[in-house]
Amino acid sequence: MSITVQKYGGTSLADSERVKAVAHRICKSFNNGGKVLAVVSAQSGMTDMLTQKIKEVCNDPHKRESDVVLSTGELISIGLLSIAINNLGVKALSLNSFQAGIFTEGEFTKSKILQINIEKIIKNFEYYDVIIIPGFQGVNENNEITTLGRGGSDITAVALTVSLKLREVEIYTDVDGVYTADPRIIDNPFKINELSYQEMLEMAGSGSKVLHSRSVELASKNEIKIKLLSSFNYNYGTEIKKEELCVEKPAIRAISNTKNESKITIFGISKDPKNIAYIFEEISKENINIDVIVQDLENNKSNISFTLSKEDFEETFEIVKRICKPLNAVDIVGNKNVAKVSLIGVGMKSNPGVAAKVFKTLAEKNIDILMISCSEIKISCIINEKDMENATIELHKNFFENKKIEGEFK
Repeated sequence: MSITVQKYGGTSLADSERVKAVAHRICKSFNNGGKVLAVVSAQSGMTDMLTQKIKEVCNDPHKRESDVVLSTGELISIGLLSIAINNLGVKALSLNSFQAGIFTEGEFTKSKILQINIEKIIKNFEYYDVIIIPGFQGVNENNEITTLGRGGSDITAVALTVSLKLREVEIYTDVDGVYTADPRIIDNPFKINELSYQEMLEMAGSGSKVLHSRSVELASKNEIKIKLLSSFNYNYGTEIKKEELCVEKPAIRAISNTKNESKITIFGISKDPKNIAYIFEEISKENINIDVIVQDLENNKSNISFTLSKEDFEETFEIVKRICKPLNAVDIVGNKNVAKVSLIGVGMKSNPGVAAKVFKTLAEKNIDILMISCSEIKISCIINEKDMENATIELHKNFFENKKIEGEFK
């Protein structure tokens, strides 16, 4: 049995016309020779609307009940899409996460897929040509609905691909691939034909909203090729695959940016390493992810700065105040007006001088760098939020403006 796994994001299903357009695309895939397993997100704006409705009732809702509400968005999508496909004469079936056998573990609103009872899905393919499953959610050992967090539909699609022992998955969005920078900031960015798992993972963790980082990790672990495509056209997209299979290897592949950053600085605690371990251990207990960490010593005391997502700021700031009081911290300062700009590329490993060029570019525009994080394939700068767009424009100009002529991008 030939099966293709396709995932459709919220913008692809934004309204009734878009639902019908996706239905036509899925039917075309089936008619070209194979069953289709479609994973869908809630319609564009639906999750935000449901989140707002929750906040209107309670500012600090119980996470279990929040998941009950948030999971309804995808259920609307699977039902509407199934109706549209059946109307075109192709047999389609929608299954919720319980019916599809998607089991999760971990906290509500931040759960992870534990296992998938793939036999349920295969059995239904004996009677149906298309099966539609909600992304972003599953059920735990108590058969309670849990959600995977923002971007969770990508994770669901890759996990199903792994369970079906397939080698590739198609991810459909409103853009036809990955670009060298955010098209909302750069007028004419260049599309990238292929990226390594490492590059895409760094991009996802640095602000790019094209793919969820956990989905890239899962694809990399199982060597699943990800095809990023547009549901609005049939253009060639971007392939995410093993580094050695990628032909293009310029020093810098893309620039990512995000304003979803905040910064907390703890001043004047003892430089005992146990204190640092204790602080981040307590934060990790709440499943809060920390990004960039910088420590400096002053008068035999330690100052620690770290960044995290804006949505985790309030909770983390309260945790830090609580745990740092016994450590006799001199002060704790929070800043929600920061941004992160990152340059990413596997070719950076063999091209010295990239960091110097980055810092010089920002310095020439008087853009202050608050924190720096570097790896073999990434340079991230934490800057003031007001400087993010200008920094992205200048970096793109210096690193990419002649690349099209050189033939590295198409």
